[in-house]
Amino acid sequence: MKNSRLELFVGAFLLLGFASFGWLALQLGEVSWLSGSHSYIIYADFDNISGVKSGADVQIAGVVIGTVRDISLSSDDLARAALQVNNTIKIPVDSIASVKSQGIIGDKYIQITLGGDEEYYSPGSIVTDTESSVDLESLISKFAFGSVK
Repeated sequence: MKNSRLELFVGAFLLLGFASFGWLALQLGEVSWLSGSHSYIIYADFDNISGVKSGADVQIAGVVIGTVRDISLSSDDLARAALQVNNTIKIPVDSIASVKSQGIIGDKYIQITLGGDEEYYSPGSIVTDTESSVDLESLISKFAFGSVK
């Protein structure tokens, strides 16, 4: 009788642990049907997004407001970045998305410079006013071979 009570207690403890782990995994994964989504996705089209990787920061005024979820090629042959942004942040439609670097050889991230429009991007919108990445290698080669004007 004593062993069965101990086994029952251990079984209940394990079930509670697995349920807690499952709940935590769903919360961190932001499963929208379970707990309202805490973010939305907008897209930004760039001529050159060299150095930006999935998981890179999206910042406004140096404050991280989201991450780059995915990078793909759009139908217009532009680099399209899916930016996952916090729900509390509203981005005006005249804002500019730029590729920036943390220092000279640091990680690349997306910097959003907010505009003043009263209309905001909705989830799934595409930001077309962008500034692409500066390709340091091509600048150095232009300078070295004298084609800088």
